[in-house]
Parts: sequence; structure tokens; C-alpha cells
Amino acid sequence: MLRMSRLTKTYRTDHVETRALLDFSLEVGKGEFVAVTGPSGSGKTTFLNVAGLLESFDSGSYELDGRDVSSLSDDDLSLLRNAKIGFIFQSFNLLPDLSVYDNIDVPLRYRGMKSSERRERIDAVLNLVGLAGRTRHIPSQLSGGQQQRAAIARALVGEPAFLLADEPTGNLDSTMAAEVMALLEKVNAAGTTIVLVTHDPQLSRRAGRNVHLVDGQIVPA
Repeated sequence: MLRMSRLTKTYRTDHVETRALLDFSLEVGKGEFVAVTGPSGSGKTTFLNVAGLLESFDSGSYELDGRDVSSLSDDDLSLLRNAKIGFIFQSFNLLPDLSVYDNIDVPLRYRGMKSSERRERIDAVLNLVGLAGRTRHIPSQLSGGQQQRAAIARALVGEPAFLLADEPTGNLDSTMAAEVMALLEKVNAAGTTIVLVTHDPQLSRRAGRNVHLVDGQIVPA
């Protein structure tokens, strides 16, 4: 699903050069659940942004589902990202004035999908995440755990092959965090590849494999 080989990413300012990823190599197979851990500044966010086709890289290679992304145009990257990748963020990133239903509908509208197919998909993911009775609520009317469930539903409604989760339980208490993690395990069991970035060792232990970053490189945990 994901293959990065000797990938390097450097941020430059007028006076400072920072290597965020250095000779970074990682393979994630279809259906895997991989947790990425490491201290602040270790390169986790940069890895996630590159993996999600949100940032470019300086050297090396990256294949997503067998496709080399290095030579793709911005438009092609956007199409590939929309078709293959779902994102879950720590801060939920729900649109505050839209209902749960309409938040989940947004990525499908970008695809120009017919309303009947959109409705069928939205109903299915709402049932999966346990929010079928909250379709007309706006985010402020939901608990933190419910908002994250809505965000997961939005990520899943496009039927992505690859799910990137950036500290998805960071704003939740332990009970809600466990519920969200159980939901991600359920999604993974159904065949979706998941890469989870987390600081929580209890959550990382529930993944199928752990990858630990320090100074932009994978090291033994």
C-alpha cells in the first residue's frame, strides 16, 4: 500500500536548515495497522503530510498503492488523495455550521456523486460509527467522542484504501479514546490500511506493528 525508500525532507529558512526526514524507508502492506510514535520534533507530522500527499519531498521515492507519486502534477495528486486516502485529525476539523450528515457529505460532493449514492454511503458509515441518531446535530451539540466518530465517518465515506490518523484520541478522555480505538480496529478488520500517529503507548500497543521515529529516522523502540 505504501512504500517509501530513502526519502529525505528538509525545511529551509534564511538561516536554518532542518532535516525532518533523513534516508527514511518504510513499507506498509495492505490491511496493516501501523502505529508511528516518537518524541516531538521527530518527524512524525512530516511523515504523515508526505504520506498523505500534502507535502512534497526532496529525494527518494514514494509509491502509494503501486503508483509512483514523485512525478504527479498537483491536480493528479489531489485526485489520488481524494480517491485513496482518508484523514482523521486530533482537532476533528468538522465544519461548525454544518450538520453531521452534511459534514460527511462534503468529500462526496467534491466527487460529483449522485445524491442517492451519497445518501446510501452516508447512512452506512453513520451506522458503522454509531451516529445514526445524530445526523442533524451540529458539532457543538456532540461530545468529543461523537465528534471524532463523525470525523471518522467523513474519512471513511469515500471508501479509502488507506487511512491516516493524526493523534485521533489526543483531545479525548481515556474512555472515549478506547471507544475510538476500538472503532479503528473494527475498520482495520474490514480491510482498511491504517497508519496511526500517537504519543499514547497504550494505543500504539494495540496496533499490529509499531514504528518509532527519532530525528527523522526509524529506530528501535
